[in-house]
Amino acid sequence: MSQTITSDKRRFFSTKELTLTAIMAAVIAICAWITIPATVEFTLQIFGVFCALEILGGKNGTFAIIVYILLGAVGLPVFAGFSGGLGALTSSTGGYIIGFLFIGLVYWASKRFIGKHIVVRITAMLIGLALCYAFGTAWFMYVYTRNTAAVTLLQALKWCVFPFIPFDIAKMALAILIATRVKKYAKL
Repeated sequence: MSQTITSDKRRFFSTKELTLTAIMAAVIAICAWITIPATVEFTLQIFGVFCALEILGGKNGTFAIIVYILLGAVGLPVFAGFSGGLGALTSSTGGYIIGFLFIGLVYWASKRFIGKHIVVRITAMLIGLALCYAFGTAWFMYVYTRNTAAVTLLQALKWCVFPFIPFDIAKMALAILIATRVKKYAKL
């Protein structure tokens, strides 16, 4: 029995963690396919990212994001509009998808080093979201300028960030509420 316990401690993921990570990667993909028309059209992709982090925690939530990005990178249609492949990641909006990693990494680090209090988690998601916006916008400007014409930072922010901020904050709040219920009833 001591050999089993010792070998379990060396494993990075348990079978349960691997399963839940895969499920949440699929949830992010499903959320990416759901488009909601509003003043700007948006998907629930980042809602899935927030849910993965809140339900699974920093480590497993971040790995769910990585799995999601890798599935899309190899060509599976997991991104918005049922797209996938390296072309989707190198497109003008691909930087925002890669930017999801910043949300996960900041969340993981903050929970590990600062704590699990709700204020810490919300602050980590907001900082991660700001980094996602920054990376995605820089990537958008690079690709857009290379393929179309020069674009100012203010114009890029008007197109790609400002309209989405209220929706992303609402998605974060909803993810926290739903994750609290899911963790309670699923005993996670």
